[in-house]
Amino acid sequence: MKARLLFLFLFTFSFINTVKGQDLITFKTFDELSTYIKENNSKPLVINFWATWCAPCVKELPYFEKLNQENANVKVILVSLDFEKQVESKLKPFLKKIKYTSTSIYLADKDYNSWLPKIDKNWSGSIPATLIINQDKKVFVENDFSSFEELNTFVNQSITK
Repeated sequence: MKARLLFLFLFTFSFINTVKGQDLITFKTFDELSTYIKENNSKPLVINFWATWCAPCVKELPYFEKLNQENANVKVILVSLDFEKQVESKLKPFLKKIKYTSTSIYLADKDYNSWLPKIDKNWSGSIPATLIINQDKKVFVENDFSSFEELNTFVNQSITK
């Protein structure tokens, strides 16, 4: 009986932990990410490009998570551009610690010149950067947001255009 209770407790505890945080999805190429985006666009997408080494990126991540939790009309996707050698040592521990529910993706494709223009022809490559896709409409911004309210307003205005 004790063994069953212990098993039930451990099973329940492990389920709770998996619900609180998302697993990291890794795409080796931008084309793989692009396919994923096309397959997951049943509602407007808010795609944030960031990295753990980018202080403004990390500062605004809670705004995106709050947007994900409070706005059921959009899907938030966090695309990490971290260095490949730091995925295991920095990115995964960071994501495990923050336990966000937003979809977390690591894009390993470092041939930036080939895919940056596919996001936006004027993107310099600096991060943080955000792409909003609503059906066939795209809005891109290459800056950070200073508050949740600023992000939320920007997203709502972008998806209603």
